[in-house]
Amino acid sequence: MTIHYPRLDDVVRRDPRYAYEAYEFLFEALKHTQHRLGRVPPGDAAPDEDYHVSGPELLDGVRELALREFGLMARTVFRQWGIDATADVGELVFNLIDAGLMSKTPDDHRRDFVDVYDFDEALSNYRIEIEVEAEEAP
Repeated sequence: MTIHYPRLDDVVRRDPRYAYEAYEFLFEALKHTQHRLGRVPPGDAAPDEDYHVSGPELLDGVRELALREFGLMARTVFRQWGIDATADVGELVFNLIDAGLMSKTPDDHRRDFVDVYDFDEALSNYRIEIEVEAEEAP
């Protein structure tokens, strides 16, 4: 069951280039990235504690989560959501910042998301890992 965030409806209305689902995915990618980097804030985290994720770090998390969740369909899903480049992820982030749904530091800029990697290449490098157990010798 998905949770509907009414405040995201307003964000989508202000910038209809991106689908509602793109914003939901971005929140999940942020959580994924914070967990991977060991920066998960506890429920009572003070605002000045550093759980910040940089633009390139978030983009790495976006790529990892997209490949895990969507596999070979990741690029197609992102296209349907209006995401064609890493700069689009930056636009999503700054739309959320403008809406007060995400925060930033003074060092964070839209340019941090521009041309970090090629989406077509990054989202098509999907591999299925299969572990093969060695047979015991008789």
